[in-house]
Amino acid sequence: MSLSTTESPLAAADSDATPRRDYPRPDRDRSERWLTLNGEWDFEADGIRSAITVPFAWESEASGIRRTWLERGTYRRRIVAPVEWADRRVVLSFGAVHHRAVVRIDGSLVGEHVGGYESFEFDITDFVVPGVTSELTVEVDAPADKRDIAHGKQRSIPRDDYDGVSFTPTSGIWQSVWLEARGRTYARVVSLRGDSLTGIDVAVSLEGDAVGGAVVRARVSGAEVEMTTDAAGQASARIEIEEPQLWSPADPHLYRVEIVVGEGHAADQVTATTGLRHIETRGEELWLNGSRLYVRGVLDQGYWPDTGLTAPDSDALVRDIALARELGYNLVRKHLKFEDPIWLHEADRTGMLVWAEPACPSRFSDAAAVAFEAQLPAMVERDGNHPSIVIWGLYNEEWGLDWDIPGSAARTEAAERAYDLLRTLDDTRPIVENSGWAHVRSDLVDWHYYEPDIATWKQVVADLAEGTREEFPVRLGPDFIVDKSLYGSSSFPRSGVPILNSEYGEGFTSLERAWHLRWETQELRRHDRFSGYVYTEFSDVEHECAGLLTEDRRTKDWGGCIPADVNADTVLVLDLVPERAGADLALPVTAFGIDVHVSHHGDSALSLLVHGAWVPAGSPMERIPSASSAPSTDVVSTSRVDVAPFVLSDAVHLAVPARDGAGRFLIWATDADENVVARAYLDAAEVEAPNRRGARAGEFVGVEQPGHA
Repeated sequence: MSLSTTESPLAAADSDATPRRDYPRPDRDRSERWLTLNGEWDFEADGIRSAITVPFAWESEASGIRRTWLERGTYRRRIVAPVEWADRRVVLSFGAVHHRAVVRIDGSLVGEHVGGYESFEFDITDFVVPGVTSELTVEVDAPADKRDIAHGKQRSIPRDDYDGVSFTPTSGIWQSVWLEARGRTYARVVSLRGDSLTGIDVAVSLEGDAVGGAVVRARVSGAEVEMTTDAAGQASARIEIEEPQLWSPADPHLYRVEIVVGEGHAADQVTATTGLRHIETRGEELWLNGSRLYVRGVLDQGYWPDTGLTAPDSDALVRDIALARELGYNLVRKHLKFEDPIWLHEADRTGMLVWAEPACPSRFSDAAAVAFEAQLPAMVERDGNHPSIVIWGLYNEEWGLDWDIPGSAARTEAAERAYDLLRTLDDTRPIVENSGWAHVRSDLVDWHYYEPDIATWKQVVADLAEGTREEFPVRLGPDFIVDKSLYGSSSFPRSGVPILNSEYGEGFTSLERAWHLRWETQELRRHDRFSGYVYTEFSDVEHECAGLLTEDRRTKDWGGCIPADVNADTVLVLDLVPERAGADLALPVTAFGIDVHVSHHGDSALSLLVHGAWVPAGSPMERIPSASSAPSTDVVSTSRVDVAPFVLSDAVHLAVPARDGAGRFLIWATDADENVVARAYLDAAEVEAPNRRGARAGEFVGVEQPGHA
């Protein structure tokens, strides 16, 4: 599209063909007066003009450009604020632009923003006349050398040290752009916190004509408070809720808080959402609303085919939350990315817990540390209201700290400084200052460990749980393995802080990955000291084939494994080291006994009966035989076992009959009402000579590696 066309891009933006037409901020709703600027813009780069589709990065197929290593581009389009907005202020909003954006209207500088993941906005009231067409220009710089800027998993030239697990860059406008009409004096920032569990703490910051001494009313569920701003336009108060209803994964109740500034038709109004929930650490435990919490998480990098870091539509964001829940997870660790507010709102709405973290640089310098920290106020301002966010992350595996916090006082200080800054911005959530290892100031001790041998995994996990081991091997390159420690400082407490795994997973094929998921997860569930785990990962990304789902979110062949069983509240823990994927037991199977434990993270105790039976190889897990429908020699029932929450049960002994041919030994537990509450299985098959046994998946395909997630 050329700017000389007579068709207004704004008119085109109202068509059904416009991408991402939904209001971008359901959590901070001003949808009564807004216009999307997504759609076709004029684009110029290297002296060539063409059309580009916003909000997709210029590297993506969806943008229509598909240029990688383009470092500069200029966007143009016409905008028209409706005449009905004449008595209001007009605000131009950007979801995110990577990396530096200079914004002009009719050639006049409106402002600039640096930071590729943060949302930002400009009040353009003095630059536009409602009903009159103006030209909006956005000049973008996106350096190919990203090492000193926050870029997360975007590939860089020169290459990052972790280039093998980096992906196509995301440059230019890659989140929605829109116009809003607000009151002449309006609430620019609305902060809501419900961690008191009895009311909502409200803080506002105003901009516009008369910010000092303005009256602000906050209303929710029939309650209202009135605040008067100080000279800087800030005010705060608490709204007490008469009959508070808490937010939790089981009951994700949201409160819609209406903020009104001014009176009458010219008043500004925005409706923000939050929930009443309290997340805390108690010794080595996590607690949510006064109840013990065990995190069953999955790492999600937030990439989609053809559109990169930008979701193709809102349905894709909503669907990802549903898919994570179907896989049995109660938390998503959104990796190195501020995710779209629509995704976070869906997590709020449906009760999915979130571990949120910013993108990080890849090389350490004073400038890189400053750039990393500069994101944090914007992160908390945009996302702090979401009750679903229960953990803030900061650095990941010392990326941006040269993989060596212990080797430098300056790097240690950078990690500690980032923690302290985030704590001053938000003191309502646990913070992890450096996910994976080398903790120096953190509310959680989390660890990343990738190990292809199940026997080794079992022993290392047990040693970490017992506190007899602090270090574990990490592959930083094909031939470069180092021991990394949980702790980067001798002064960090070795007990009394919650400890959890936040990255694990192995396997070359989909079958192998599902097999590792089964056996590695059960070993994490064996140890009551741990507060949870995060599996790597939700879906494949480009060359990285480590997902439970494909890149386009299709189910893989899990070889009979049902991830929802592996990640359930109640699971079976088997005292056995399996042979290999597809053949937990080698044929022929002689009769033997196996001890079975129950790990239960529900609210109340259980009394269960554990059963086992041989069924044909590959039989679906859903087809549980009953004692009345199978020969008594095939079904074994044990005595009942009592199970307490968050305490691994005593062992129940199952006698496994001999078997000559391939088969599947199902193991399941039933409650007093004969409901099946947990399932596991053992596959019996011929064990062939190992093929690449012990090799890491990433030596053959690009998957997450220790030290590279």
